[in-house]
Amino acid sequence: AAWAILVVLVGSPYVSGVEIASRRVAGEFIFQFTQFLDHQTRHQILDELLPRKMWEEVLESRPFTRQSFPSDFMVVKVLRDGLQVDQLKHPRLKRIVPERRYRILTPHDASLPASAVREAETRARLPAPSSSRRILSIAEKYDAKQIWAKGFRGEKIKVAIFDTGIDAHHKSFKHIEDRSNWTDEDTLEDRLGHGTFVAGVVAGTNQECHGFAEEAEIHTFRVFTQRQMSFTSWFLDAFNYAIQTRMNILNLSIGGPDYHDQPFIDKVWEMSANNIIVISAIGNDGPLWGTLNNPADQLDVIGVGGIDYAGRIASFSSRGMTTWELPRGYGRVKPDIVAYGRDVPGASINGGCRSLSGTSVASPVVTGAVALLASTIPGERRARELNPALMKQALLESATRLSGPSIFEQGAGNLNLLGASRLLADLKPRVSVWPDQWDLTSGSCPYMWPYCSQPLYHSAQPITLNATLLNSLAVSGRVLLARWIPDSSDDCLLVSVQYPSQLWPWSGYLAVSLQVKEKCASMRVTSTGRVMVKVVSPPAYGSSKEQEGEAWLSIRSEVIPRPRREERILWDHQHNLQYPPGFFPRDNLAHRDYLDWNGDHVHTNFRGLYAKLREEGYYVEVLGEDFLCFDARWYGALMIVDSEDNFREEEVKKLERDVADGLSVVVLAEWYNADVMRKIKFFDDNTQIWWTPQTGGGNIPAINKLLASWGIALSSGVFRGSFSLGSNVAQVKSSSSISRWPAGGQLYRHTMQDEAASLLSSTKKNVDVALLGLYQPSSSR
Repeated sequence: AAWAILVVLVGSPYVSGVEIASRRVAGEFIFQFTQFLDHQTRHQILDELLPRKMWEEVLESRPFTRQSFPSDFMVVKVLRDGLQVDQLKHPRLKRIVPERRYRILTPHDASLPASAVREAETRARLPAPSSSRRILSIAEKYDAKQIWAKGFRGEKIKVAIFDTGIDAHHKSFKHIEDRSNWTDEDTLEDRLGHGTFVAGVVAGTNQECHGFAEEAEIHTFRVFTQRQMSFTSWFLDAFNYAIQTRMNILNLSIGGPDYHDQPFIDKVWEMSANNIIVISAIGNDGPLWGTLNNPADQLDVIGVGGIDYAGRIASFSSRGMTTWELPRGYGRVKPDIVAYGRDVPGASINGGCRSLSGTSVASPVVTGAVALLASTIPGERRARELNPALMKQALLESATRLSGPSIFEQGAGNLNLLGASRLLADLKPRVSVWPDQWDLTSGSCPYMWPYCSQPLYHSAQPITLNATLLNSLAVSGRVLLARWIPDSSDDCLLVSVQYPSQLWPWSGYLAVSLQVKEKCASMRVTSTGRVMVKVVSPPAYGSSKEQEGEAWLSIRSEVIPRPRREERILWDHQHNLQYPPGFFPRDNLAHRDYLDWNGDHVHTNFRGLYAKLREEGYYVEVLGEDFLCFDARWYGALMIVDSEDNFREEEVKKLERDVADGLSVVVLAEWYNADVMRKIKFFDDNTQIWWTPQTGGGNIPAINKLLASWGIALSSGVFRGSFSLGSNVAQVKSSSSISRWPAGGQLYRHTMQDEAASLLSSTKKNVDVALLGLYQPSSSR
């Protein structure tokens, strides 16, 4: 237990993911302004920033052009290479970001490149009406008939469908009120069928695939071409039009991992601020964790996951947590809610029915339900009180929790249409927290996994509960007070609370960090208490008095005596990097989708390893700061897994001291080969840009620097294969090897396939390489 053993295991388990969500368009930038401006004023600002010969506005031949109404952005092509566009400043300019291009990809068409959403479709033929087995529409599955019987069918509710369009005279719809085309194709028709299907789930009238709200007004926004292409700027124009035409609900059955597409994110916030209830698919990248798509992962959006008819989480449905907050924080709970998303019947282009699967199907299920629910609220009250936060409160608080899945898989649970209807009948605007109950004890598993998987103890890294504040009192507000109130005066928890300076739109985060007080270092107790939050918002319409609201978040946690040093493992998450900040390739080069965006966290794509370590009796903590910020005396081992970032010189020196004082280090490295990195760079024909990896599967040069003082180095080779240790078989996929090892250490060697040779020259050869090393430094205690 006193040994400081340095272990290097090269080649970590492969975890697959999804295709690239979006790519930059060469030389094109979105100039965002601080307000809506006419075409002439926008050009004047550009002329003040750049000589006219250096830029030109990008104008597609579209039915709706940017000259036709004021806009808060324009797309500009910069004609001079090397110009630092992001350095341009103007008082009326908000920001400048690259234009991005999106593409939808279905798994049935692997020839298509980048994707915004992987559409897991099942084009099953529905039985004919004469079949002995009657088809149950998805609306009937949720007992919509009981609400229809009361005379509510979505009347006077305007629903925006952002998709592939719809045919004007489709016989499955009563009210196609408006169709707009924001693409460069001269048509409003749906040539793919996806937009028609989505609209049918919301408001279709075919009895075999009846939608939820047949009287709702359908407004289609054609933002994808028949080539399944779109641009950020097309969405921004369409979003502006949705705001100006006062949509009530907006369905986005699309998404991607690019939560750094700031203009897109800002406009979604703006739509919510304008009282549009935005509902979006959480993504089809399950069963992997940490694969949530944007914008469904935003606080203000209702993010929808998918389940099958047996109430199981669909294998394709993306899982939480959100990765925006990593590495320094902890992700939020998403999805918000789940709905049926496998083999759901809906309208087809030819007027009949077909079934599809995917979270892009579950999203319109919730959209249709929300349209129906909104119509049950009397018109005057609906105009005064209904907003995105109120509807979200009703859905979350009425949802039916599923038995088995974690909160990061199901959110609040399955859509409960009748329960939400009953709740909305009396629900008044207020402040709430979701989740409002955080039971971290082992008895709350599996729903509260991973929080329930490990108790708290003194000296551990802080545990963060990232909750969502919902404020249906007003679109904006501020937190007056957030205070921890323990149930006992001798409480063991040290609690700190963080929140934004302003709640907008309709929401904000509430981050509660937990640590154990030193006085409880040897105690075994259950600590309980509540966080009380007071929020103040602007006056309601017709009033001059500010509105105040109060919400409570309850916490229950197990505190145990501080574990022994040799039982504690510290996981380095600080040095993990992933898309979207840059192109970081996957660990397994056999997977031709090279983009790594899953977060490399013990609770996302390394959750299996975490579960195994816990099963073996280890306590695993996550380090979200550099090596200078932890006291190595408390830990038996530091795990550095799939590291992409550099290590500062001060970190290297501290680690040397820590190992000398008894800390073990476990390194699970990856491949790094400059020739292979050049080989896997790709030229995007759509955007005319080369994408080059910023590092390999791991940053081997940085790891070699970290380990240099012990005489250890890893190679630039890339190898794959398998080897056995006792009864255990390890798969090695795209691994480096150990090229230098100090005398007195132990090495395990095995014959592997030279993957670099195979990739670079199509040469097949096997090489004997060192894969596993153990070393006891003579200077360690």
